Amino acid sequence: MKSEKLLTRRQFLATTALATAAMTVGPYVETSYSAGKLSVGLWDHWVPGANKVSRKIIEDWAKANHIDITIDYITSMGGKQLVTIAAEARAKTGHDVMDFPTVQTALHRDSLEPMDDVVNEVISQYGPLSPDAEYLGKIEGTWYSAPGPIGSHTYPMVSRLDLWKKYAGIDLKKIFPASPDRDPELVKSWNYDNFLEACKKLHKAGYPFGNPIGATSDSQDWLGPLFMSFGSMFVNEKGEITVDSDATRQALEYMKKLTQYMPPEVYAWDDASNNRWIISGRGSAIQNPPSAWAVAVRDKPDIAKQIWHHDTPAGPKGRFRGSLPRMMGVWNFSKNKTAGKDLILHLLQKEQQYKLIAASKGYDVPLIKAFTAHPVWEEASPPLGTLYNYPVRGDEFQMMCGYPAPITIAAQIYSQATIPNTVAKVTQEGASIDEAIKWAVNELEGYMRG
Repeated sequence: MKSEKLLTRRQFLATTALATAAMTVGPYVETSYSAGKLSVGLWDHWVPGANKVSRKIIEDWAKANHIDITIDYITSMGGKQLVTIAAEARAKTGHDVMDFPTVQTALHRDSLEPMDDVVNEVISQYGPLSPDAEYLGKIEGTWYSAPGPIGSHTYPMVSRLDLWKKYAGIDLKKIFPASPDRDPELVKSWNYDNFLEACKKLHKAGYPFGNPIGATSDSQDWLGPLFMSFGSMFVNEKGEITVDSDATRQALEYMKKLTQYMPPEVYAWDDASNNRWIISGRGSAIQNPPSAWAVAVRDKPDIAKQIWHHDTPAGPKGRFRGSLPRMMGVWNFSKNKTAGKDLILHLLQKEQQYKLIAASKGYDVPLIKAFTAHPVWEEASPPLGTLYNYPVRGDEFQMMCGYPAPITIAAQIYSQATIPNTVAKVTQEGASIDEAIKWAVNELEGYMRG
């Protein structure tokens, strides 16, 4: 029998409630028609239990729409998700719907289906998106991916309240309370100069600050903002190479000092290493979303009750926080594009988004601004209020590494780990600052030629 067509996205939104109600009245009876098959590749969430919730939401949607669904959770460990995305784009086969971290939309836009209809529908329903979403998903006027419903996050400081108070004499909870009532002078004192002095004390006490410096996303999501706080950008918004600057020299001089008080193995760390560092009890601070805290709640509750998420230090040119937005798109070689778009739109509805945010224990910071009103960040504990400052509450500018370069260039800066590699040349390999900058210029010129 000839298959019936899927509902349009607008029809789908109008009838979802009725379909759900009908399913609760009696048992599901499979009919003679099918809306086909759909395969989905999602990021394997760090937070325990989050995958289970997203799977149920997707499977319930598939059942209601007579779709044979396959869901694969793909780890970011070892770059497996990036390898999978690249392999599918090259082979022109694989999943229909795929999660795309950071710059992957720009790298693979020629293989992606335009998503203007989905994104415009979301904006008409819920209002503006985070600037990160447009920077990553909208290329030359066309949306090639929609805001990711799962896994977008930011990189605040994640600090041990007890260690900072005991060994550095700094009450982080007083500077960044779980309320809007901040003391501006205390916040102003949280800068990179004072941070360095505190790290010296914590290192001496045996509890260093630790973050990776390598070809990992976590490396870039703290180093890119740190360089911006000194006014250093490797490529400006016009596409001009601007790394050879006094600001870059200041940032590299700072990193030469800071790395003296960090674990020497940070150059070999992956994206999970700083999580393990603070959970182990040996670390005083990292920069990370609340995945480390969530695991500590489960495995090391005495440590979890001392963990506080808060703003990054300020540099001479401001306070910047890294972000890792996740977008979602449909391959243009998919055989079920309509179903893929409908699924993405379903996941971006408030009902589903609130369930997913709760399942992530507040790890996910949605790219739809209206959904940051979710109460999870105020209610999370222990300690009560630890996630209040996880969504940006103060003067931080949220950005991804490579900004403000045109996204096609930023994609290369990010994917080639240009900023962490420049840092490592100075702090690990012993190159001079001028030698490292010259290397970075050559790398950037190569990206431009490519």
